[in-house]
Amino acid sequence: MRAMTLSIALAIALLAWSLVGNLLVGETLYVTRNVVLGLLVVLLLRRAGATWATLGLDPAQLRTGLRWGAVAMLVVAVSVTVGALLADHLPGVGALLSDERADLPAPELAWHALWRIPVGTALFEELVFRGALLGLLLQHTSPARAVLASSVVFGLWHVAPTIVTLQLNQVEVLSPQGLATIAGAVAVTTVAGVLFCLLRLGSGSLLGPVLAHWATNSIGLLAAAVTDLEP
Repeated sequence: MRAMTLSIALAIALLAWSLVGNLLVGETLYVTRNVVLGLLVVLLLRRAGATWATLGLDPAQLRTGLRWGAVAMLVVAVSVTVGALLADHLPGVGALLSDERADLPAPELAWHALWRIPVGTALFEELVFRGALLGLLLQHTSPARAVLASSVVFGLWHVAPTIVTLQLNQVEVLSPQGLATIAGAVAVTTVAGVLFCLLRLGSGSLLGPVLAHWATNSIGLLAAAVTDLEP
């Protein structure tokens, strides 16, 4: 019962923070605040009795997580490369791989790919979604339901950043295009959440999904920058 209460509270808190962080706080101290929040969630759950294994942070599983993560990174790299090469021939691929940050100067692009994304995004989101939330859900429901529930919350987490992107591109959020974009973002990230969960459960370590998450976001960004992909 306690794990259920904590998982519901955490899910609500994460969705609320997504709205506040994206729509009100913006980029201010993005990496720092996410690292602090991620560590705070982990520490709070440890005090509540969660084990390192429950959170996907068992040191004994790091080597397995590294192997799974390395394979996932390779799969992502090959998939993105093929997608970028065939973007002109496959409808929707350009939109999927496009990124508004692709036109940034090289130093800023490198900062995003090598620091902001792996630490501020991938590490933080894996700690709270595939570590804390999934770990709590697994204590009171089946693995399938835990994966689905945490992945749906992960998908909804991306509503606010998608709204920000729509606003930057001067697209009305409540227009058919805006609503379709939000729905698409939620669907894609929910599926990504399921895959990250499978990496977490299969490897027993958060390192696997952290590496896969980093590769997905950073390699996609670099592909958009190099090939000048358009939606």
